[in-house]
Amino acid sequence: MRKVYVAVNADFTADGKVLPRSFTWEDGRNYEVDRIIDIRPATSLKAGGCGIRYTCRIQGKEAYMFLEGNRWFMEGKD
Repeated sequence: MRKVYVAVNADFTADGKVLPRSFTWEDGRNYEVDRIIDIRPATSLKAGGCGIRYTCRIQGKEAYMFLEGNRWFMEGKD
């Protein structure tokens, strides 16, 4: 696996949470985040790197989005 940095549209709540709503994959396709299941500090064991891990439902599948500093990445296949 490798890191794929993605452009993300996110909401910022009054209590300081950052909630991703959609992202653009490296090929230019846009995806909506259907649901955020979990938010926690974690490491990407598959691609390396750490930050805040968002477990999300995207098109009916579970996927991780990571906020590493001020950049977003996801795990992509080699």
